[in-house]
Amino acid sequence: MPTDFYTKELAALKRSGRYRERRIFDDGVIDLASNDYLGLAHNKVVLEETIATLNSLESHASKASMLVNGYTKVHQDFEQVLCRANGFDAGVILGSGFNANIAMIETLVRKGDALFMDEKYHASGVLASKLIDGELHYFSHNCTSELEILLKASTAKRNIVAVEGIYSMDGDLVPREIIELADRYNALLILDEAHSSGVIGENLMGILDHYEIAVKPNHIKMGTLGKAYGSFGAYILATEHIIDFLINRAKPIIYATAPSLFDTLLGHKALNYIQDNRVTLRAGIRKQQAIVKEILGIEVQGLIVPVEIADNRKVMEIQKILLDKGVLVGAIRQPTVPLAIIRFIARLGVSDDAFREYCIQIKAAIESVK
Repeated sequence: MPTDFYTKELAALKRSGRYRERRIFDDGVIDLASNDYLGLAHNKVVLEETIATLNSLESHASKASMLVNGYTKVHQDFEQVLCRANGFDAGVILGSGFNANIAMIETLVRKGDALFMDEKYHASGVLASKLIDGELHYFSHNCTSELEILLKASTAKRNIVAVEGIYSMDGDLVPREIIELADRYNALLILDEAHSSGVIGENLMGILDHYEIAVKPNHIKMGTLGKAYGSFGAYILATEHIIDFLINRAKPIIYATAPSLFDTLLGHKALNYIQDNRVTLRAGIRKQQAIVKEILGIEVQGLIVPVEIADNRKVMEIQKILLDKGVLVGAIRQPTVPLAIIRFIARLGVSDDAFREYCIQIKAAIESVK
């Protein structure tokens, strides 16, 4: 009996240069590929504080769904601190950003509603949009005028707009005008802050902080812990009314074990660290951005640096050249992006001189294959 059910499909991926595989990289490699924006995944003080707190608890695991008995004071304390830091009334934490997008979009877009999603919204949101009972409209990336035409023409019971604070591949920000447009049309606004929370804003709390926009009842913020916070998990912040509805209807909340106590505590300690060190962290971010501009001529608003190569095999070749020098960057191909890019992160935790040298190496590697 044949067992090679997907041989042809895998062969096609290999022919097109789109074949993916898991790899374990040497610990000595300089990591410029991950989303550890602030270097907190390497911060031993934050880790040790987390372990000490976890050791003081009677149980170190959640053990059940939040709606059975998996919801603990550890979860509640973190939700409350997140709300205070971001200016929201209520929040709920989840196991991952992917689950958070499924929870928000599949739950909030009901029959008779309309969802307006930026065409470059994260794959988790795109998947969630296929589960909704309402209308679905994509608008051109960051195009305020197109979104306004759609909102003006909408006869839906509720309008929901879904955008990202910083887009994960392009590294650009959602325009202030899109946020203001959602407010003007009283549309629920979903802000995926996976790549902006911890990176932009006076208090490093994300896009609303960056634009100095006060939180409004139609605002819903999702952030992740697996990027700037150096942990794992996610959170949704909104009004008590919306969080209450999600807790009662969102399947990833109702039917999943409550988030890990370790990850929740680690996220909480990371948030404390960000708040206590925001001035130093902001200065470090500005320095990294300046080095990228100096060496590569690319102006970035966050810490994501995309360089379009437009050739799947060339991005893999560039990645290999750099890896041989001990520097790891991302080689991103379709369908994640329309055209292949080298994506690297101007992360903190790397000295100015070292990061400048890595940027010079990246520039040389890119020029060597063009």
